[in-house]
This record gives sequence, C-alpha cells and structure tokens, in this order.
Amino acid sequence: MRFTLRQLEVFVAVAQHESVSRAARALALSQSAASSALAELERQFDCQLLDRHGKRLRLNALGFQLLPKAVALLDRAEEVEELLHGQQGIGVLDVGATLTIGNYLATLLISDFMQRYPGSRVRLAVRNTRAIVESVRHHRLDLGLIEGQCEEEDVVTQPWVEDELVVFCSPRHPLAGAGEVELSRLLREAWIMREEGSGTRLTLEQAARHRRGRFNVLLELEHTEGIKRAVESGLGIGCVSRLALRDAFRRGSLVPIATPELDLSRQFTFIWHRHKYLATGMREFLKLCRQMTEGVTRSDQIDLPPVP
Repeated sequence: MRFTLRQLEVFVAVAQHESVSRAARALALSQSAASSALAELERQFDCQLLDRHGKRLRLNALGFQLLPKAVALLDRAEEVEELLHGQQGIGVLDVGATLTIGNYLATLLISDFMQRYPGSRVRLAVRNTRAIVESVRHHRLDLGLIEGQCEEEDVVTQPWVEDELVVFCSPRHPLAGAGEVELSRLLREAWIMREEGSGTRLTLEQAARHRRGRFNVLLELEHTEGIKRAVESGLGIGCVSRLALRDAFRRGSLVPIATPELDLSRQFTFIWHRHKYLATGMREFLKLCRQMTEGVTRSDQIDLPPVP
C-alpha cells in the first residue's frame, strides 16, 4: 500500500482537532513530523484532504469521505495490535455520556468493564446531549450515552432504558405537599434549570409546549448536583431525572411535585457514527450496559449503591 497507518492516524487527528499542532500533541509527535505525514499522504495521491479556514483546517469533500473509513481501519488495526500483544483485543474506548448517565451510571459501568477486561483503557467525557452528538459525528467519541434526542443522519441511535423527569422542590417550599399542581402555576415559579442543549431542558420544554407562557428561569446550571443544592436552599424549583433524585427523596431533603399535565418520560439512548466499526470494546461495553438494565422498566429501578 502507498499509505501508512501513521499517515491515517495523523489525518484523523488533524480532522478531529482542526489543527496540526493540537493533533501532534494528541499523538505525542513533533509538529513537523505530523505536518510531514499529512503532506506526504496528500502528495502520494496528488489530492487535498483539508482546506484552511482562518487558523483552522477543515475537511473538504474528499476528506469527509475518507474520515470514517480511516477511523474504521485504525480501529481494526488497534484490535490486531492488542491481539498480537496477547491481550483480548479491547483497546482504547472513548465514551461520552450526558450528565445524568455520566454521574450515576457510566462510572459504575466503566469500573465493571475494566475489571472484566484489565488490559482495557476507557476515557469518559461528560457533556450535554448536543456536545455528545457533535463529538460522535466528528469521530471524537466511539460511543455516546445520551438522554436527549438525536436526529442526525450520520448517527445511529439505539434505545436503552426509559427515564422519567420529576419536578421537585424543597420540603419548605409552598408547593411541597400541595398535591397536583397546574402548569400555569408552575410557570410563575422561579426555576433552577439546565442549560440550553441539555436533554433534560429539551424534554421539559417539549412537555410544556402546548401551553402559552415561558418558564421563569432564575438560574441556569450545567450540573445536576448544583441544581439539587440550589433547590434545597429554597432558591426555586427544578426538574431532573428521578434517578438523580432517588436518594434525596428517600432522605426527605427534596420532595416531588405532582405535575399530571406534563409528560416527562424520555429514553436513554446509545449513539455511534453510522460508519463506525463496532470493535470488540464497543460491543462488550454495550452488552454490559444492557446487562445493567435487565429486568427494569425505568432508570430509577436500576440497582445502585445508595448515596449516604
């Protein structure tokens, strides 16, 4: 062959980082070595794979076609290398998880995975749904575990387990123990809410779309635990996954608000790029995820260690 795996590795890294210098750092190469590898690949085939836009390098049409094939080939090559080293062909797995999944499920899954496959290496990125989808689209992540919707043509979606959001407040809040609360009253309350782009925020806004009026957002926070603490202190009301509230409800530090007008059910979903080669590590990790949710119909029914 007229190309090398190193050249493809550099090409993929530059495509993902949109910079030769950042790609070189990620691959532990000198900038000149990375630049030479990319230039040699283009020279050998008399083609151009990336265009310069300001300080960034962006894939052109040919580069877009090559990227998923190069990623798949490198994934397979990594499996071959692991097998030749006498390991089980697991390699490195880059997983992205949205906040609820990342904080309450993903770390336990990764711990089990690494105990089962001691030679494996797993990197976890915890971001909101929009960021995870974008990273999967650009091959920065092998696998995404998301709470929101994904309608990208290049991304495969596969349902995992049902989840339910709950509106909640402090036990000292006027709505605590108020019974069923109408949406019109909820809209007048101060809300502690997730940021734009989060699956939680989207599910809540979609559930309320049939009513006029906007949520009175007092505070936007990127972290579920921060929202819980703010609501506990009496700043307002919130809405997050019942899974994240299970222990707080048990302790009585937070209480649910009955909202029959709102359909707050949603789906946890697996996502990966349509052209992604499902290496052994991905297949085994997906299997472990499904084993975790066997016999349950909703995420808060998963058997997890309680938080004191």
